[in-house]
Amino acid sequence: MELKKSPKADLENKRNIFVQIGLVISLGLTLLAFEWTTRVEQASSLGTVVQQEVEDEIIPITRQEEVKPPPPPPPPKVVEMLNIVDNDVEIEDELEIEDTEADDNTVIDVAPVIQQEAEEEEESEVFFIVENMPEFPGGELALRKFIANAIKYPVIAQENGIQGKVYVNFVVDKDGSVTQARIARGVDSSLDKEALRVVNSLPKWKPGMQRGKPVRVSYTVPISFVLQ
Repeated sequence: MELKKSPKADLENKRNIFVQIGLVISLGLTLLAFEWTTRVEQASSLGTVVQQEVEDEIIPITRQEEVKPPPPPPPPKVVEMLNIVDNDVEIEDELEIEDTEADDNTVIDVAPVIQQEAEEEEESEVFFIVENMPEFPGGELALRKFIANAIKYPVIAQENGIQGKVYVNFVVDKDGSVTQARIARGVDSSLDKEALRVVNSLPKWKPGMQRGKPVRVSYTVPISFVLQ
């Protein structure tokens, strides 16, 4: 048996009307919510402010206790001991005090003063310019020949290409010997060492003369090192 519906009981044909009515009601409620205003009541007073007293916190002041150093130990007691010695020794020779007053007849022996210190200073003094300067045996030309023959060019200086002129200062003593040789102006340690060796091997010179006496004279010799 088939079921039959009455057209009046069918609600599907009224669906659109119900949807429209719902939309209208929701829109109306939304607009009413936006337009709804409330009045603000004026307050008669803002109330009273109660001031509370704040107690100041007192910070206690603390100090470290001073540590006193221990007292120094008492000084040691010094006990004086006196040794009494019997002295019965008799003095046979009495002290004789002579009269030291001098008169016109008194003779005083005075030892002669020896000027040894002045003579030593004269001997140790080195002159730079004297009446007769020291002279190498044979003259200046002989000195150059002796140096040229005695020099042995250091191998290290040859390999490194080192050359130059070394000035050697020395003292010609009273007997003509060469002493106190030193480098006045050097070039290289190897060249300086060779120049000193050659100067120290020089024979005795004719000493310099000042006022007819031989004196010590300072002399400077240049030694050239040239690579060929």
